[in-house]
Amino acid sequence: MGFFVKLEERARRLDSLLCVGLDPHRSELPAPTPQAARDFCLRLIEATAEFAVAYKPNSAFFEAFGAEGWRALAEVIAAARQSAPVILDAKRGDIASTAQAYAHAAFQALGADAITLNPYLGSDSLTPFLEDAQRGVFLLCKTSNPGASELQDLLLRPSSRDRLPSATVYETVAIYARRWNRDDNLGLVVGATQPEALRRVRQIAPELWFLSPGVGVQGGDLAAALQAGLRRDGWGMLLPVSRSLSQAENPRRAAQELLQRMRRQRAAFLESQPAPEQPALSRELAELADGLLYAGCVKFGQFTLKSGLQSPIYLDLRQLVSYPRLLEQSAAAYISLLNNLSFDRLAALPYAALPIGAAVSLLGGWPMIYPRKEAKTYGTRAEIEGIYSTGEQVVVLDDLATTGGSKFEAIQKLSVAGLRVTDVVVLIDRQSGAAESLAEQGYRLHSVFTLTALLDHWEGAQRVDPAHIAAARRFIQETKPG
Repeated sequence: MGFFVKLEERARRLDSLLCVGLDPHRSELPAPTPQAARDFCLRLIEATAEFAVAYKPNSAFFEAFGAEGWRALAEVIAAARQSAPVILDAKRGDIASTAQAYAHAAFQALGADAITLNPYLGSDSLTPFLEDAQRGVFLLCKTSNPGASELQDLLLRPSSRDRLPSATVYETVAIYARRWNRDDNLGLVVGATQPEALRRVRQIAPELWFLSPGVGVQGGDLAAALQAGLRRDGWGMLLPVSRSLSQAENPRRAAQELLQRMRRQRAAFLESQPAPEQPALSRELAELADGLLYAGCVKFGQFTLKSGLQSPIYLDLRQLVSYPRLLEQSAAAYISLLNNLSFDRLAALPYAALPIGAAVSLLGGWPMIYPRKEAKTYGTRAEIEGIYSTGEQVVVLDDLATTGGSKFEAIQKLSVAGLRVTDVVVLIDRQSGAAESLAEQGYRLHSVFTLTALLDHWEGAQRVDPAHIAAARRFIQETKPG
C-alpha cells in the first residue's frame, strides 16, 4: 500500500486537509535550547492531534542546535507519529550514496514517513527515497517564495529525446512526477499563494497529492487555493499551517476553526463540480490522451480540413515521430486492440501511420507491409512494399478515421494484390462517418479513442478551455452522418 493511500484514508476519516507545521522559531521559544524547541512542538502536537492529517517538522530549526537538536527532532517525530504521519521538511537533493545516506537519515534514523525533496538533479536523486512504497516524497514544483519565478517560470523547449511539450520548469517537474510515481508515494509541493500555478499543475497531474504551504501568515487565500488545487473528488491537498496555530492564544481552537473553514470551502468546491457523464479512461489511456494534447497532436482554433470543412479542432498525429515515448505509448494502445483480432500482417497507411505501424510491429512482433500512395515508376514498380503471400489476412492501421475514403483506397490496392482485409484499427475515430461507411462494405473499424471520449476526458480533467470543448462537440454533431 503506497504512502498516499494511507494518507488519504486518514484524510477521509478525519474529514481534514490540515497539515500542522512544526517550526520552532527561536523567537517563539522561551529559551534558545533544543529542549525548548522539542517542548514547543510537543505542545502543538497535543493541541492539534484530533485535527491533523499529518505533521511537518522543519529540520533546519532543529539542526541549528547541532547534535542535541537532532535528538530533539527524533523525539518530536516519534511523538507526532503516534497521532499522524510525519513529513520531514528537509528539501534534500543529491545523488548516489549521498542520497542513500539522506534517505536512511530521514526514514530509519529519524523515523519520518515522508520527506520534501528538490528535483534539480533528476530522477536518480529521488530513487533511494521512493524505493519503499510505505515512505512518501513531496517534490518541490512551484514554491511560494517571491524568487521562485526566476527559475520555475522559465519556458523550456520540447525535448527531442522524450515526450515533453513546451512547458515551464515547474510544469515539466509535474509532467515527470506522474511518470516517477510508480508506487503511489510521490506528490508535489505547490504553493497555496499561487492559484494559477495550482490550477495548471492540477491539470497536468490530476491524481497527485499536493503539499500547499502559504495559507495563514503568508497570505494565501484558502478558497482560491482549494478551488484551484483540489482533485475532482475534493481530496489531494494538504495545507500546512504553522505560525497561525503556534502563535494563537488557543492553538486547539484555532486548528478547529481553520478545519471548519476548510470543510466549508471543500463542500463548496464539490458542489461546483459537474457530474461525470462518461466512465473515466484507464490511467494508461488518460496519460496517452494528455500526451497527445501536450505534444501538439491536438489543436483548438479554426482549421480548414482536407474536405473543405471549417473545424474547431485539428488532429495531427504526424507529430508523434518527434516524441519517442508517446509513440511507444500509442503503439501499446494499438496492440491492446490488435490482440483481439486474427491476422497475418499489419498494413500501415502512408504517411502518418507508417511510424506508428513500425512501432507496433517492433513491440508486437508482427510483420508489416504498406500500400504506396503512388506506384513506383522504376525498379519493381511495386504498389505494396514488404513481403507477403497471396491469401494472407492483413489488418489496416491508420492514425485517424474521418470519412473512410483513404481506407477504401488502400483496401482496394491490398485486395488487388490478393490480400484479405476485415479490420481497420486507428488511434482516433473523428466520428464523421468512417465507421458507418466501412461497415456498409463489410469492414470493422476499431479505435483506441473516439473524439468524444477524448473531449470528455480533457473536460473532466480541466485540460482544455470549456468553450473549445463545446465547439468541438457541436462540430461532431453537425458533421455526424444521417
